[in-house]
Amino acid sequence: MSEDSERERIAAELRRIRDGVRERSLAERPPEALLPAPHATRRSGPLPAPPLPDVAPPPAAPDSGSVNAAWNVAAAPLPGGLRGGIARLLRRGLGSLVDAQVTFNSRQVQLDNELLAYVEARLAATHRHYDAVLGLHGRHLEDIDERHLILQEELVAHVHDLVRRIDLVLQEAERGRLSLEFALRDLRERLGRLEERLARG
Repeated sequence: MSEDSERERIAAELRRIRDGVRERSLAERPPEALLPAPHATRRSGPLPAPPLPDVAPPPAAPDSGSVNAAWNVAAAPLPGGLRGGIARLLRRGLGSLVDAQVTFNSRQVQLDNELLAYVEARLAATHRHYDAVLGLHGRHLEDIDERHLILQEELVAHVHDLVRRIDLVLQEAERGRLSLEFALRDLRERLGRLEERLARG
């Protein structure tokens, strides 16, 4: 047997051994077992609502009772005696002026009462509007917080998966290195036996 053909035979056997070792290292585990299962994402509940601040009671509405009681100057009591008599004469003489003042006072009191009712209704409507706006804003912020929590949990799960995959790649690299060292050791032994057989001849 020529030296070239012997070298080709040895090289072919080395390739066969190398391929066999690689196939054995991959066949030990099926391909679906090479990658770990994805890390399950954790679902946490919504954040607890912050405590509401103490709200001071609203100021009391002005009391219009005294104005409502004193608007009719024609019904005001007159003093007795000489002064009362003079006051009655003046009231009769100035009757149209007193009636005009009574009418004005009546309408002024009515306007004041309507203004107070309007202000109270307007404030109530403003509070209802702001309560609705703040409710929508609060729900929107809760939705944002929940989405942030979900994103945070998915990011943590993704990082865990990456770490496990990196560990797997490092393990496979170490495993491949060990299998190649084993193949080289086996190859050295076979090569040593072949050299002995060649030396014997």
